[in-house]
Amino acid sequence: MRMLKLAIPAGIVAAGFLICTTASYGKMEYFKKENLKSCTTCHVKTGAPDAMKKDPNLTEIGKCYAANDHSLTKCNVPADAKK
Repeated sequence: MRMLKLAIPAGIVAAGFLICTTASYGKMEYFKKENLKSCTTCHVKTGAPDAMKKDPNLTEIGKCYAANDHSLTKCNVPADAKK
């Protein structure tokens, strides 16, 4: 009984971490180069690497970034998207 009192809350917390954390498959050099806060600056949502290759779900900023040789110099990026 005592073991269940510890195991059940620990299981709930562990499940919460697994459900609430997002997977990040962006390239780290893009984050370092552009000082972005998250993947959702360029993508509508994140997903598995294979799914992102087929449909990257790019926002307007992401499309501009891809079209301009992976550079944000010509793109209008909001100030709150950068670190």
